[in-house]
Amino acid sequence: MDNFFDIAQFSLNKKGEELCGDRIQYRKTAEKTTIVLSDGLGSGVKANILASLTTEILINMLNADVPLEEVIKTVIGTLPICQVRKIAYATFTIIQIEHNTDNFKVINFDNPPVFYFKKGKLIQLESKTEKILDKKIAIAEGTVERGDFLGAISDGVLYAGLGVALNFGWGWDNIAKYLQNLFFNQTHTARNIVQKVIGETNRLYGGKIGDDASFVGLYVRQRNPLIIFTGPPLEKSKDRDYVEQFLNFEGRKVVCGGTTGNIVAKYLGETVEMDISTMRKDLPPIGKLTPLNLVTEGILTISTASQILKKCQCDLDRLPGDNNGAVMLAREILEADSIFFLVGQKINEFYQNPLLPKNISIRKNLIEELVQYLREKQKEVSIEYC
Repeated sequence: MDNFFDIAQFSLNKKGEELCGDRIQYRKTAEKTTIVLSDGLGSGVKANILASLTTEILINMLNADVPLEEVIKTVIGTLPICQVRKIAYATFTIIQIEHNTDNFKVINFDNPPVFYFKKGKLIQLESKTEKILDKKIAIAEGTVERGDFLGAISDGVLYAGLGVALNFGWGWDNIAKYLQNLFFNQTHTARNIVQKVIGETNRLYGGKIGDDASFVGLYVRQRNPLIIFTGPPLEKSKDRDYVEQFLNFEGRKVVCGGTTGNIVAKYLGETVEMDISTMRKDLPPIGKLTPLNLVTEGILTISTASQILKKCQCDLDRLPGDNNGAVMLAREILEADSIFFLVGQKINEFYQNPLLPKNISIRKNLIEELVQYLREKQKEVSIEYC
């Protein structure tokens, strides 16, 4: 079963602070997915440094399969000492999943317990406590299936509304009930779930956040794959083979390039219809072909979409509102869980003109730069040249 580990994270800064004292990082490799949430002592710059150091050490050492005791010793030995409290301190939660078995481990030091929902039902994780350098570390294990959810919070979420909307804050049990209602009533994506919780956290604080509040969630669901076919194949005799590979792909389908679009259209016995309403001064219009989700011009659109993705930091909520081909392409990429680029290597002489900017002169370089950026943003991306 092709499960996808859908991860989303959101944080609210304490009122008056420019930096968040919580830090979340996650990393996916071929073997495992690792998520770390750390809450630095206090708030602001010092807390941010403590949390950032903690997450960086934990995620790198755990991915290198360093024993847990050695990891904890390194964290404690590395953190700078707080001059006021005379301690080096940052709490943390680690969620790690092995891809070949879907077995997970939760490691928690002084953070609120993790939320674990199996098919929308709250499951209490049984944990054992290990003492490492006089620190009590709670460890729980289990196996995830499609429809399961794991979520970690900092105590800023736990105490939301304290003395404002609620006498004793939101509380773990009430957050669990809120999450359970989401599973009954909402579309299930990690982004949707985490956004709702952080939105309610903000509401309970009355918009005046009393403590840095963070939530990271992992939702196990079916993968949403995307294929992007761009550029005509090197050998014209193989056009049909690659078009069939493209059309047989199970997932959303996008063509970038006029020549590529015409190759697909010829195979389908159709003509690419232009949507003139999407034409912009610096961008050609999109086209339409019956079985495809999007058809755009090639190099210019890909180049502009790449710029848009970098400007919005791969955040779907920050995409421009304009309904042009580059924005549509960027949205397809961001909404996909895995992206497969099928890249034709036949040279388009127009884009080899030395008077054109270098960044749009060679399709292959443009795609490789985009792929590298998407991988840095934890997107699953693969390329095949044809």
